Amino acid sequence: MKSKFSARTSLRIGAAVAATGLLAAAMGTGSAAIAKSKSSTVNITVGVLVPGATKAANAALNHQIATFMKENPGINVKQIEYDWTAPTFAAQLAAGTLPTMFTVPFTNGRALGDAGQIANLTKYAKSYPWFTKFNKAVIAEGTDSKGQIVAIPEAAYAQALTYNRTLFSAAGLNPNKPPTTWAGVESDAVAIAKSNPNAAGFAMMGANDNTAGWILTTLTDAFGGSMESGPVANPTSANFDNPGAVAALDMVQKLREANAMGSNFGLSWGTSNQAFAAGQIGMFVSGSDVYTNMVQAYSLNPSIYGLAALPEQSSGTGADHPAILGGGTLVAVSPKASQAQIAASVKWINYYYMDGENGFTKSGLIAYDKSLLANNQPVGVPEFPIFNAKLFAQQQKWQKSLINVPESQFAPFNSQILKDQLVSEPAAATQAIYGDLDSVVEDVLTDPTGANIPALLSAANASGNASIQQAAAGSS
Repeated sequence: MKSKFSARTSLRIGAAVAATGLLAAAMGTGSAAIAKSKSSTVNITVGVLVPGATKAANAALNHQIATFMKENPGINVKQIEYDWTAPTFAAQLAAGTLPTMFTVPFTNGRALGDAGQIANLTKYAKSYPWFTKFNKAVIAEGTDSKGQIVAIPEAAYAQALTYNRTLFSAAGLNPNKPPTTWAGVESDAVAIAKSNPNAAGFAMMGANDNTAGWILTTLTDAFGGSMESGPVANPTSANFDNPGAVAALDMVQKLREANAMGSNFGLSWGTSNQAFAAGQIGMFVSGSDVYTNMVQAYSLNPSIYGLAALPEQSSGTGADHPAILGGGTLVAVSPKASQAQIAASVKWINYYYMDGENGFTKSGLIAYDKSLLANNQPVGVPEFPIFNAKLFAQQQKWQKSLINVPESQFAPFNSQILKDQLVSEPAAATQAIYGDLDSVVEDVLTDPTGANIPALLSAANASGNASIQQAAAGSS
């Protein structure tokens, strides 16, 4: 939902320019394929900037492209405006008008690979040193059912519990020990609401803009449920009335009955961040990266901010698997690309995304972080790392002197998240599924004593099935 999939154009380009001269393209299988090309020059197009990007962003990207081509004289790169949306992507895919290299959400990678709609990158990706360093849960999103690498992770996020350290202290709670169970969330929320009647102990997004359904899906996963049934990459039916969803909404209903959720039940992603920064929320669920938005848009006082991993709890069925919902962005290549173009595209991915933005090398990471600092941006905000725990720990050491956020206040999240199981957003009709669930959340929040949770979920399930069937018909 509100993931790192949104284009990070200005910052990413700024970091790329700062890293000029520090990024070196790795040699290997890709270079061999390019050398064998019948043409002296391999032409690729890259979808990096969204339509309407500023002149400065375009100039910066063009500078980075020129630097890359200077280091790789056999490759010609041209930028193409690109912005992923489900309808436009489907139309571009059908018309064959996609750039050579483009990005897709985690939820699309496997299905596109299984359908042969993106290129097989396996032998090229595996020739780079970063391939063996990927977090296994993340690289799985770019792996098809045959085990082929069809897309390369560029960014990932995990859902988390954001909490107000000041409100915790005022309620007699230890701000260094946020709750690790959902029962703990309940009791802490009640304590916060009692100590400060003007604050919600626990708030939940309830806006009718798919965010309510997004957070309900997050809670359902954490309680061991799943909103869809069938193969993970290609679900065949909705599963709204699962025990995990019922358990999650039961908790919400209890908190509402205890008057621990405040009075604003129409919060969206942005207004949740705004209310938290204003000291009006004790705890809420969102992505692990919302600190940046709160600092930039709502003048957050960093001292109040705390971040913890979401509790995971079985709903008691014996067959459920509690997990943390996450998402992110994959970089893919057109199935129409030649082998030389695939090799050149992966070489660009190495240069632009891996070494620069994701800091696979120390020089690349430091250059990127210095660019953020130059633009008064936070450095060190937690995200779900695309690389493994060992490299993640090394990166933290590399950037330690540059971190400008209260790192110790993120420790409850950072110390746990790599131990958790990450699951993707619903793969079929993702946004429609969230929209189908919005009204269920609204009913529970606004009718805490009378809402029949199983009945609400069962009724919404029919809409969910229709959404999945419509999505399947549209892709056939």
